[in-house]
Amino acid sequence: MDPSNHIPFNKPFIVGKEIEYITQAVMEHSHIAGNGPFSKRCQEWLVNQLGCRKALLTHSCTAALEMAAILCDIQAGDEVIIPSFTFVSTANAFVLRRGVPVFVDIRADSLNIDEALIEAAITPRTKAIVAVHYGGMPCAMDTILEIANKHNIRVIEDAAQGYLSKHGDRYLGSIAHLGCLSFHETKNIISGEGGALLINDEQMNLRAEIIWEKGTNRTQFLKGEVDKYTWMDIGSSYLPSELVGAFLYAQLEQAEKIIAARSKIYRQYHTGLKPLQDRGCLEIPLLQEKVTGNGHLFYVLTAGLEERTRLIRHLKERNIDALFHYIPLHSSPAGQKLGRVSGTMKVTDDISQRLLRLPLYYEMKTNDVNRVIEAIHQFYKT
Repeated sequence: MDPSNHIPFNKPFIVGKEIEYITQAVMEHSHIAGNGPFSKRCQEWLVNQLGCRKALLTHSCTAALEMAAILCDIQAGDEVIIPSFTFVSTANAFVLRRGVPVFVDIRADSLNIDEALIEAAITPRTKAIVAVHYGGMPCAMDTILEIANKHNIRVIEDAAQGYLSKHGDRYLGSIAHLGCLSFHETKNIISGEGGALLINDEQMNLRAEIIWEKGTNRTQFLKGEVDKYTWMDIGSSYLPSELVGAFLYAQLEQAEKIIAARSKIYRQYHTGLKPLQDRGCLEIPLLQEKVTGNGHLFYVLTAGLEERTRLIRHLKERNIDALFHYIPLHSSPAGQKLGRVSGTMKVTDDISQRLLRLPLYYEMKTNDVNRVIEAIHQFYKT
């Protein structure tokens, strides 16, 4: 195979002043540890753009979820309702606090948690609901918040894939009590590793800063609010390096340009593959303009596992990388040991065996997208 003809599933990229800002952090600011000038600019940017009350950069979305679990005071035996069709970090953050993930099935249209099944999963031990916005498609937040308010439980948005997607006129991550973002290199806006905790309940602001700073009140000390800093609470080293903040700030400056490019690719896939859906060969997701999506990923749903395996092989033979997604958490060894299932997992089990994600990255060319589309058409001709 010709390496120059390879279409990877994902490709990290530089879009603006990433290298300049990293150099500036080292040479001018002389600060490459956490919470430096660029990190603070990123946090201000997120607050101003997304409309959250407070933003704290973290070294990953996993770290943001772990902070959210602490802020929600998850204790041994407390239950947290989550979809099974999600990344392991969504569950791990609460299991680390000895909480119990309660798995609920997803909707077939959005692949998000089925809000109609949430209330049946609530028990006296339920402490929180995690709304995972799959592929940047918003969960039914109005209904989820209504249920949570009725039962006096917290809602956390796992918006790892949702930067700049909207639910109505509000950005994902800024709607529930807490929101968690990812800037991993597989996401739209990247910093290699990285994430952010968005705090929308102001009563959590002070404790969030303490947890973020290894359980100390160092942030308040640096602001001059206390005369010395000391150990106040549990916490950990959740801050990213300033080099991460410098890279990320350059990406945030170009965020709308990046989202526009990815959304264009999403629409190209949708237009090119819709004839196959119309013929009943496969299924494709909703056209995201209807929900103000961010073009994070594009998937197809094949007839079954065997067909998906053949399609992956067909694309690989043409130097195109395509990947399936999550193994459902409820069927994993850890999920069976540490969590429980509410209801059936009919949709989750079905989708997980049929879903295939197609290449989608900022620098992907129109001709490359057409190559993928044509290869899929060729597969269904045969």
